[in-house]
Amino acid sequence: MFSRLYGVLLPFFAAFLLAYLLDPFVDFVQNKCKVKIRGLAVTIVLLLFTGALTLALYLLIPAIGHEVRLAAIGVEQYIASIDLDKFLSVEQQQKFDEMVERMNIEGILSDPEAREALKSIAPHIGGWITGGLSWLAELFVVVIALMYLVFLMVAFPRIRANWINFVPFKYRSKARTLMHEANRNMNAYFRGQGMVAFIVGILFAIGFSIIGMPMGIAMGLIIGVLNFVPYMQALGIPPCILLCLVQSAQTGRPVWVTLLCLAIVFVVVQTLQDMVLVPKIMGKVTGMSPAAILLSLSIWGAIFGVIGMIIALPMTTLIMSYYQHYIKHSNNIKPVES
Repeated sequence: MFSRLYGVLLPFFAAFLLAYLLDPFVDFVQNKCKVKIRGLAVTIVLLLFTGALTLALYLLIPAIGHEVRLAAIGVEQYIASIDLDKFLSVEQQQKFDEMVERMNIEGILSDPEAREALKSIAPHIGGWITGGLSWLAELFVVVIALMYLVFLMVAFPRIRANWINFVPFKYRSKARTLMHEANRNMNAYFRGQGMVAFIVGILFAIGFSIIGMPMGIAMGLIIGVLNFVPYMQALGIPPCILLCLVQSAQTGRPVWVTLLCLAIVFVVVQTLQDMVLVPKIMGKVTGMSPAAILLSLSIWGAIFGVIGMIIALPMTTLIMSYYQHYIKHSNNIKPVES
């Protein structure tokens, strides 16, 4: 049943996580700015959030656009630098040219083997059409997630007040204690991980700019965003390698030099992250080592996919809190009463 409902549950869990992160800002607008209507406070927070994101893009787009143009020029130079003589002999090139000149489309289509080949390609054309429809479906899922976000942000005070009513009475004291601990740990985790991701993104942007990689600032910021989920910056390695190949064709530097510079940037930033940032920031706020965080994400992600990665740290925190409170030190911790 979970596998059948995965596509429905994913936007809800993503929206719930974002509503959880934005709820303190809504409370601030309500309490400190004296905006009594919850829906109006939610609207103000969403407008401020969207405005800040738009302003950041407005400031970054000129630099990113310049880098994209340079990267496009580099790609054109790289394609122009490809020498067919390295791949085809002179005789093979002549045969290829003759084949192109003698090509008869009508004759090819009348060839039984060509018709069989077209039949094998036809299902792929349907797949491309289906891919376009799936893109529209994904856009619809995003719209649904935004609707979930608004509804959950408006209803969050009721969720905070009434969730305990779904727990049997005799377990409410334990549940209240666990949720209090999990909420404190999760707030600390997201603040710490956001700081780590921001610093890592800035470091990568600086490093890529120093080595002259095309789209260095943009790639650095993208890797910083990916780093919000620990160790997801590895997804940025393949596009960085492609950009280094473009840089090599654009500047004439040997490929191994550009790849070596890229490797140095990744090693330096990763070392700073693992040896300085994570122990100083994440180790203090969560009490979990980087290996434990990675193991948690791997296990829950393997079980529930993307949803598992969203709920991995809350569930792991709940399990650790239960162990600390009711197994290891069951007689030393007093439950938190409402």
